[in-house]
Amino acid sequence: MKISYSWLKDYIDCDLTPQQVAEAMTSIGIEVDSVEEIEEIPGGLEGVVVAEVVECEPHPNSDHLHVTKVDDGSGELQDVVCGAPNVAKGQKVLFARVGAVLPGGLRLKKSKLRGIDSYGMICADDELGIGSDHSGIKVLPADAPVGMSAKQWLGIKTEAVIEYEITANRADVASHWGVARDLYAYLKLRGIPCELHFPDLSAFAEGEGESMPIDVQDITASPRYVGITMTGVKTGPSPDWMQKRLNSVGLRPIDNIVDISNYVLMEMGQPLHTFDADKVSGGKVIVRRAAAGEKIRTLDGVERELLPEDIVIADARGPMCIAGVFGGEDSGVSDKTENVFIEGAYFDPGSIRKTSKKHGLQTDASYRFERGCDPQMAILGAKRAALLIQELAGGCVKGKVRESYPQPIAKKEIDLDYNWVEEFIGKKIGHDTIEKILTFLQYDFLEKREGGAKIAAPTYMVDVQRPCDVVEEILRIYGYNNIDLPMHMKMSVNATPKPEPEAIRNGISNFLVSNGFNETMNNSLTKASAYDSLTTFPAERCVHIVNPLSSDLNVMRQTLLLSGLEVIAYNLNRQVTYMKIFEYGSVYQRLPETDGTTLKGYEEHPAYAMFISGTPDKTWREAPGKSSYFALKGYVELLLRRFGADIWQMNTAPAPSDIFSEGVVYSLPGHGPQLAVMGTVKPSLARKFDVRQPVFAAEINWNTLFELVRRDKVKFTELPRFPEVRRDLAILLDEEVDYASLRRAAFKSARNLLKDVTLFDVYRGDKIPSGKKQYALSFVLQDKDRTLTDTDTENAVNRIMTTFRKEFGAELR
Repeated sequence: MKISYSWLKDYIDCDLTPQQVAEAMTSIGIEVDSVEEIEEIPGGLEGVVVAEVVECEPHPNSDHLHVTKVDDGSGELQDVVCGAPNVAKGQKVLFARVGAVLPGGLRLKKSKLRGIDSYGMICADDELGIGSDHSGIKVLPADAPVGMSAKQWLGIKTEAVIEYEITANRADVASHWGVARDLYAYLKLRGIPCELHFPDLSAFAEGEGESMPIDVQDITASPRYVGITMTGVKTGPSPDWMQKRLNSVGLRPIDNIVDISNYVLMEMGQPLHTFDADKVSGGKVIVRRAAAGEKIRTLDGVERELLPEDIVIADARGPMCIAGVFGGEDSGVSDKTENVFIEGAYFDPGSIRKTSKKHGLQTDASYRFERGCDPQMAILGAKRAALLIQELAGGCVKGKVRESYPQPIAKKEIDLDYNWVEEFIGKKIGHDTIEKILTFLQYDFLEKREGGAKIAAPTYMVDVQRPCDVVEEILRIYGYNNIDLPMHMKMSVNATPKPEPEAIRNGISNFLVSNGFNETMNNSLTKASAYDSLTTFPAERCVHIVNPLSSDLNVMRQTLLLSGLEVIAYNLNRQVTYMKIFEYGSVYQRLPETDGTTLKGYEEHPAYAMFISGTPDKTWREAPGKSSYFALKGYVELLLRRFGADIWQMNTAPAPSDIFSEGVVYSLPGHGPQLAVMGTVKPSLARKFDVRQPVFAAEINWNTLFELVRRDKVKFTELPRFPEVRRDLAILLDEEVDYASLRRAAFKSARNLLKDVTLFDVYRGDKIPSGKKQYALSFVLQDKDRTLTDTDTENAVNRIMTTFRKEFGAELR
């Protein structure tokens, strides 16, 4: 949920900053997620300044380009090649320096146009996002000061937007008015000057003629229903101020009539629906339950079969919309609409919730209706919309307001004992404080007595039913932090670091077990002779035991890899030929001094080891798959990605040859520590442990992995709404070119569109020259904002291929 700070200030006069408003909201139970400054133009045209064209000459190699020198106030003239027909010496212009990011994400770089270097760009209106004109550059008045930022010159404003979460019982704050109402109570209690302003509806007046009648056939489904008929409206774009406000809270402007409904929704929390009155067959609006098998085509173009418990707004022909959930395609407002029917209603929350869930339709309207709207807002919201339509669409009210409200919803009456309230709270806050808070929250005092009162909860507080609910409201405004802690508290407090290492370790272990691995546990003591032939883990670096129990347990292990080979040998001797195992444990080494020769001190760190060996048993369903280096590599990379490591950003090196016949070492970028090593265990080393079948092993440094987990910040990204596009390329490359380099280059070339790169074939052989190889690569392209065209796709693939040619000498097959 989002609210605009400037919009909020329409309803509450106070001197609080956006951050202070957010803190106050959190204090009264409206949990704020963020306060974001949103600029009218994304990026605020950072790097764009007012400049003067000092020189302007025709380009020697072009009939339409000009070579200019631009004074941008930096003290040095900038050489700029410009293609605009209206560029001329002496003009004041808006100049984007190298490094500036223009709307659309274009980052300016030094370029060369027809052989002449260009350092920046003289901009047109559309390039700056301030208009649609691209006939030439934007020319400023002669008195525009050189060096002033475009943001300052154009008066680009920022808007503070507060994003917050509400619980299921707080539909009353799902609007600017609702938040203002709560803030008012909070500020007034603290003596902070503020005034609350409800939108002025005094100008509303009923008109002449006969308004469209309504027929509410099920008053339990729609306890209150209001209709206002308006004629002579003219649809068109909303004014700029309304569009900006809707955009700021995440709503897309459509046209003035629809936008007004959305505006009132975000302003007052009252969902409205506007029908094209000329499309209402029979001249009457009917509120009823749907008939079994009845169908409606909704605004998204989907034909839906209705259920008997669904509430519909219908005419003589059938359903026009699903009440409180989604509008119908045939009755909506269009650019030809002249007469409208404004619906304001209070629908049964339970019915709306069931309909929304069964049809899989979660809308802004259903979100509020199913939580319980304020029934008093139905008439107020409809009148507010009517006044806005008169102002922005030129319509006028026809006839009287139609309303069905046979059984007015009464305010919940609650008997309150102030002493009980203070006992419940745990602090004597004062009876006058209790009454002030309730008054500020718009409770009615039906009768007062010494030490208590009979009160009526406002209708917007749908969840206040009992005295304890009132205490919660009092505490929200009084402030939970103002309740003193007792002098003595008995509790058990455990200080747990975040992220919790034990939880992460359990997560890794669960991940491996769920992928078919079995956990092993080995003794940290081993025999020194196992390290005699190793250079990666030399015997002199072993930590020796002073009084070993035996020669086989005389040193601390330097690696988990040798322990895993012992486990594999043990199982092979017992006819277990296929193994997927892992171990978590500590490894130990003596540390060298800075001169690299003297050993002094010790180092211990935890590690994970993974092993795959053998072939699984054949089953009736499928042929067995052989263990392989790439199978292990897949598990390792999946594990690293799962816990925050981007393997494509890691440094890689060949695995140590004394342990692996082939493999790779991953290290953190720069000169960071080693993260993981994996590969095919050298057969000669495996045979020393009496293992005669291929073994694929990996060891991960826990400390390095946990540091990546600690740095990793998980962020939510919504699922893309637009389809992916796949393109395959077969390219001829030199043998020394590796896939990782190609992948990095591809993402660098098409960063905004490229989502994935896959190598699906490697070919060496017939018709491939010596020293060459053929890679078949698959590229997945996707734009989060629109569907890619063939031209977009081809341009992206061409950029990738151009990079491959320049950096790797690739040839397209």
